[in-house]
Amino acid sequence: MPLECDLLVVDETSMVDVPLMAALLDALPAEAALLLLGDVDQLPSVGPGQVLADLINSGALPVAWLTEVFRQAASSRIITTAHAINAGTIPDLRPPAAEATTDFYFLPADTPEQTVALILKVVGERITSRFGLDPIAQVQVLCPMARGGCGSRSLNIELQQLLNPDPPEQVDRFGWRFAPADKVMQVANDYEKEVFNGDVGTVETIDADVSELTVRFDGREVTYSWGELDNLVPAYACTIHKSQGSEYPAVVIPLLTQHYAMLQRDLVYTGITRGKQLVVLVGQKKALAMAIKNHLGRRRYTNLAEWLS
Repeated sequence: MPLECDLLVVDETSMVDVPLMAALLDALPAEAALLLLGDVDQLPSVGPGQVLADLINSGALPVAWLTEVFRQAASSRIITTAHAINAGTIPDLRPPAAEATTDFYFLPADTPEQTVALILKVVGERITSRFGLDPIAQVQVLCPMARGGCGSRSLNIELQQLLNPDPPEQVDRFGWRFAPADKVMQVANDYEKEVFNGDVGTVETIDADVSELTVRFDGREVTYSWGELDNLVPAYACTIHKSQGSEYPAVVIPLLTQHYAMLQRDLVYTGITRGKQLVVLVGQKKALAMAIKNHLGRRRYTNLAEWLS
């Protein structure tokens, strides 16, 4: 069914894969204009292709590069760090002067155990005391991987126990505990409930009598039966891939050489640029250097740019 529009604007186009772009163009009226926005240096789409990069590289379309930063001041260390990483250079990792504050920190840790302990301290104490941010609502831990001691699965258990340790009621399903005040993420599109993969909400109530719980997503309550809880996971920590397209007041990112399979420049760049007010890297300088050096990632073989040109 054709879209009813004269101009279609698509944001976060780096996340659009080939089948989705094909469906979008098929629905676009012939007389309508199309404006694509996106950061080609971020992670490519989960699905096949690298549509935005190929469109730019083809030379077949007019391209405008936006260079003025509005999210943070141009002098922000988040911005200067992201630009340095994107350029393939090691950013300035030195801490600020005593008693001074900045918006980017690198905290060294040599082992996964040290990294986990430091993340728990940073999220549970330091960010709240120094920056006044809510550790559940305003701080997001972003991991290169889901597995491992510093993966999102393990850190979710640790952070849940730290930030919501003794709930008045809870339900255990599909390997996770759910309780009021827990931050949770929807992991599958549900068109009936109008919640979609990556949506983050907060558990509001649990009603054991009817085997249901409610989650608040952006002011709207959604009800889940016990059997539907496989569509939810705790969201104190998530992978950087899951965070693409989102932004948070503060992000904390573990980086260790054990993540070698996922250490890529675009992954770290994407994670760092999710933070609006504060970014904290925790781990090994060697792991960051490995990621910055790996700028090719997993090469995708496509013909779209050649076909267009």
